[in-house]
Amino acid sequence: MLGRVTGITREVCLHGAQPPTDDTTAATQEVVSVQAEVRVPHSSLEVPEIGMERRGGSCAEESEAKRERDDGPKGITTPALPETVTGVRKLQRTLYRQAKSKPKWKAWSLYADASRRDILEAALQQVIKNKGAAGVDGERWEPLKENRELRKQWLGQLQEELKGKTYRPSPVRRVYILKENGKQRPLGIPTLKDRVVQTAVVLLLLPIFEADFHEHSYAYRPKRRAQQAVDAIKKALLTGRREVVDADLSGYFDTIPHMELLRLVKGRVSDGSILKLIKRWLRAPVVEEDPESGVKRVEKNRCGTPQGGVISPLLANLYLDGLDKAVNEGKQLKAVMVRFADDFVVLCRRGQGAEMHRRLKKWLEARKLKLNEEKTRIVDFERESFEFLGFRLSWRKSRRGKSYPHCEPSPKSCGKLLAAVREETERNTFWKEPETVVARINERVRGWIGYFDYAQRDEVFGKMQMQVCNRVRRWLWKKHAKSRAHYGPQYRNERLHEQYGLTRFPTNATRQCT
Repeated sequence: MLGRVTGITREVCLHGAQPPTDDTTAATQEVVSVQAEVRVPHSSLEVPEIGMERRGGSCAEESEAKRERDDGPKGITTPALPETVTGVRKLQRTLYRQAKSKPKWKAWSLYADASRRDILEAALQQVIKNKGAAGVDGERWEPLKENRELRKQWLGQLQEELKGKTYRPSPVRRVYILKENGKQRPLGIPTLKDRVVQTAVVLLLLPIFEADFHEHSYAYRPKRRAQQAVDAIKKALLTGRREVVDADLSGYFDTIPHMELLRLVKGRVSDGSILKLIKRWLRAPVVEEDPESGVKRVEKNRCGTPQGGVISPLLANLYLDGLDKAVNEGKQLKAVMVRFADDFVVLCRRGQGAEMHRRLKKWLEARKLKLNEEKTRIVDFERESFEFLGFRLSWRKSRRGKSYPHCEPSPKSCGKLLAAVREETERNTFWKEPETVVARINERVRGWIGYFDYAQRDEVFGKMQMQVCNRVRRWLWKKHAKSRAHYGPQYRNERLHEQYGLTRFPTNATRQCT
């Protein structure tokens, strides 16, 4: 029996059927672009849904569009491709409905859809949107964005490779970014071609696995964000679960075992060609270049799914989905686990934290994973605070004497923004125009505000406003070699905001996240 929807080919079937720049340095730009690749699947599905935007459509068309918007996983969308997007989105809805309604259903013929021109166009558009660094072959996305004829030719060649099954993944280029503790985080950068094919496969696999993922998993999923995870934590704290296991996994992305991961993928996908593609991506060798000598070293990838790969976050969520369900659906401890990628907290009732820690460790070791004991701790929330996703949560009393979980930007997050502002106002930037420097600062500040403009942030925002203004004021004073006091009438806050356009921190009513 085939799953049929208008515009959908017969590649979907029920289980059991027979198969039918400005002045930024090049090094900094590469790090930024590489970091962007880590969140590709998340950002690729944050595009607003495309509804009946053309006027003049019939009532039946509008009704069908509304029905399709209200059905299926919220946020399962594709980039805006007016000529081809309809078929892509319908196929995603079909896959989601089948998976949601039939827990044992498997998709056995997805490879033909991954080779479709509209799927590949949607994938390429998303890869171009996310930018990113070049892989081992040095091919970049800019020429394909600027030259429509070249893009058409490039996609046609890739489609022929997929249809003829001559496509082979290239090795992954490894680079490192510096972590806060001084250590380095390895990131793997696939080639442009590999990123496009991975994105095409993600467009098909995400709605299938999205039907199974637990609701308390928030990373790299459509229409989910960090603030919702914090909301879930606050809700659990208010139910009396105030003994918190603040956990972190040690090198999670680099230690996921391939065989066990592929076994989980096979639980929903029986298409041998898709499984073979995923296996090749996982086992693609890693190329690392010595920065001093320039000598390249090739290593085999025996475990892990490299951060930077488009499909890596989806596979990483899949491997920990069993833990999400084991904790949240456990009938003994009745704990609540909230996870964002490899960072998670488990909220228990008093006295249950040690037992939960023991069970977590046992579950992870059985699946060849390991807790980071340096970062994992048991917190008595009524006495001490903890940080999660850049927020600091603590137990406080309101002016009326009512206890509540207080949430605000953590000191570490504030320090990161101030460090970025200091970087833009160093002595070696005195030659720049004030408008240019302020514009760069505003980019950092607006991004920070967009993330932390949530919950009880007025006090922190007020302090950050003062420190950013002081830093800009001091830079202007030194640039123009003023002899008067820093805080004289020349560079008052109002002038910084009105004349130079420095962004104001909002300190009015808080914006709650739903």
